[in-house]
Amino acid sequence: MNLSRRGLLAATGAAGALAAGSLAPASASGHGGGGPGRGGLRTGFERLAAEGYRRLAGRTVGIVTNPTGVTRELRHIVDVLHAEGRVDLKAVFGPEHGFRGTAQAGGSEGRSEDPATGLPVYDTYLKSGQDLADVFTASGVDTVVFDIQDAGARFYTYIWTLYDCMEAAALAGKRFVVLDRPNPVTGRAALGPVLHEEFATFVGRKPIAQQHGMTVAELARLFNGEFLAKPVELETVLMSGWRRADFFDASGLPWVPPSPNMPTPDTALVYPGTCLFEGTNLSEGRGTTRPFELLGAEGIDGRWAAAAEALKLPGVRFREAYFAPTFSKFANKTVGGVQIYVHDRAAFDPVRTGIGLLVTARKVWSGFAWREDDWIDKLTGSTSVRTLIDAGADLDRVTGAWRAELSAFRRTREKYLLYR
Repeated sequence: MNLSRRGLLAATGAAGALAAGSLAPASASGHGGGGPGRGGLRTGFERLAAEGYRRLAGRTVGIVTNPTGVTRELRHIVDVLHAEGRVDLKAVFGPEHGFRGTAQAGGSEGRSEDPATGLPVYDTYLKSGQDLADVFTASGVDTVVFDIQDAGARFYTYIWTLYDCMEAAALAGKRFVVLDRPNPVTGRAALGPVLHEEFATFVGRKPIAQQHGMTVAELARLFNGEFLAKPVELETVLMSGWRRADFFDASGLPWVPPSPNMPTPDTALVYPGTCLFEGTNLSEGRGTTRPFELLGAEGIDGRWAAAAEALKLPGVRFREAYFAPTFSKFANKTVGGVQIYVHDRAAFDPVRTGIGLLVTARKVWSGFAWREDDWIDKLTGSTSVRTLIDAGADLDRVTGAWRAELSAFRRTREKYLLYR
């Protein structure tokens, strides 16, 4: 497909999205969607409900969702739609961790029947292309709806579930509707390295920045306009009352953990940087009450926290910490390391912080090692971070290496932004 055709298709998707965004606020009372929260924010689902679900009228519908697909009254949207009976809801599609969210990282709940509604639940995890298209065909739906809370990082897999489902819906001839939710760590800027396509996996299918700074509706438009060989019939239902500089607590929405190791918005704030420790032999805090905020390994002492403090990174401080994970790396062993304290969210750069912690960990701990499968390259999107750190490069040298590719992505990203 040539770029001019991609641009035309992207503009067509944008027109539908902007039309959704231009709706005057209306009460969602009586539709299970709840009213606007603090600051007047309404999610995509709340706006869909306020319209009386007219966008889904006459359609057979399946929903890709998980526990985050709730109203502000904490009712799941599947339960709301099933109870009201105004939408012909035929199926639910569960991502990694499952529709009801009981599976740990790298797992799913499989094919089942939802006990609350009796609806069939299809497993999408690790399915893509024609295999996933066949699932949509077998479900008997003609419209696939997506409503999942993202965490704002390239390697958080729900955005690639979005991509895979869009691709499969196009192959199966299905319409695709994205209900937007806030980016919990703001949409101010894209940060970090951009994925090189030879490193594409389920933690990064396409060349976007490590912290993308977009909502799922904006990402859907970008995927459709830039990356899908066969664009899908896409409609996006935007939020109202959300601003790009808003953190999650400005939304007035309840936080439902999108996955077992994303318990709070504080976790999401540091995750785009500290998830990189999954690519090392250090614990990234899984198995603790502060995953991705606690980092460590056996043999590390207070020198690491001191070295991290010496970087004088904006908006963040580091405490010498000791902890014993209950599972994952160093399960039931006491390890030493750091706890991260963000004191100025607006100044904090999670990616630069994560790289700074990698650089200092390698300097102060002789036992530092990358995972043998070079998982760090999949997380960062190339060999650059690993090879520069191994060569002894300082923080500025490592983070400067992606400047040109990040600038290019930012220019592309601008075309698909829908909020100020």
